[in-house]
Amino acid sequence: MRRFGSAARLALAADIRTGSRMRDSGEPGDYLGEVLVGDCVEVMTRLPAGSVDLVFADPPYNLQLGGALHRPDNSHVDAVTESWDKFADFATYDRFSRAWLEAARRLLKPDGTLWVIGSYHNIYRVGSLLQNLGFWILNDIVWRKTNPMPNFHGRRFTNAHETLLWCARSRDSKYTFNYHAMKALNDDVQMRSDWLLPICGGSERLKRDGKKAHPTQKPEALLHRVLLAATRPGDLVLDPFFGTGTTGAVAKRLNRRFIGIEREKDYVRLARERVAMIAPAAPEDIVTAEKRSEPRVPFGALVESGLLRPGDVLFDASRRWTAKVRADGTVISADTRGSIHKVAAEVQGATACNGWAFWHVDVKGRAVSIDVLRQKFRAEMGSAG
Repeated sequence: MRRFGSAARLALAADIRTGSRMRDSGEPGDYLGEVLVGDCVEVMTRLPAGSVDLVFADPPYNLQLGGALHRPDNSHVDAVTESWDKFADFATYDRFSRAWLEAARRLLKPDGTLWVIGSYHNIYRVGSLLQNLGFWILNDIVWRKTNPMPNFHGRRFTNAHETLLWCARSRDSKYTFNYHAMKALNDDVQMRSDWLLPICGGSERLKRDGKKAHPTQKPEALLHRVLLAATRPGDLVLDPFFGTGTTGAVAKRLNRRFIGIEREKDYVRLARERVAMIAPAAPEDIVTAEKRSEPRVPFGALVESGLLRPGDVLFDASRRWTAKVRADGTVISADTRGSIHKVAAEVQGATACNGWAFWHVDVKGRAVSIDVLRQKFRAEMGSAG
């Protein structure tokens, strides 16, 4: 593996000693949004422990290719032949994997998670090391490619998938999982652990002199799903094998902070140019929190705050049923009284009903869901905090 030049190493060490690139909060200061050049393990040892929310790693796969790959018509296949994917033997690869995994574990916050992607060549070796180091595997995700490279000689099955391991730092980590965001992304159906996505191509594929700039550039759709699933806006994402910057591009678009590490200077230049062109999405267009993580707001709090008043009339979307608000936070409809949920269920003859979704109130001649008032109350609570 390539090491820092002496000048770069001394400059970085000086930054660390003086704290000129670190914040007092223990976060990596001016490194945020940067692509750091050098050996990933060396760079990670100079970042503060417990500062990262998520690590996404796309390490060398150690493909062990025996020579050039050709199609049946003898045309050349553009495969991974770069020196960074070559290791002397499995023991060397294991030492490399253990070193970067240990460095990543040190940087993760107690409730942080790590994602690592690989193929059958390396993912089982990496998975074993993960467990030995104390990581807790949450899921193995199968990325099924819609357009994989065929097996040209017909001697094996087509390699049509790669595997992602999603791991908590420890078994006791209270990790982030945006379940409802994943469900919404999947047409309101629970997201499964097999993801059908195309490989990187078209205008997204970076090229240099008409050829692929990077042989294993990952599609932005894959990183979009990973970061939307397991981070919140403002979280810090580290990619120790940054390549041409897919992780940084998606993180910036989704209002996540990032640090990239890459040792190949040609990739660094492309990554920096790519990320610089990304415009972050507006905060209101980003999913910010899971419902279960939001503070609980009892219906009575809306009455206490004046967003609703005793005597206000609630009605359903069809205006078939009505209920009147009472000062103690209950509602009454004919002879039925109780919580917004109980009364909504009883007027319909149902066993249960979500009163927040069922009831509406008139605001300047417009029907507004009381859940909108609840969100307004939460926003005001946050502002006060």
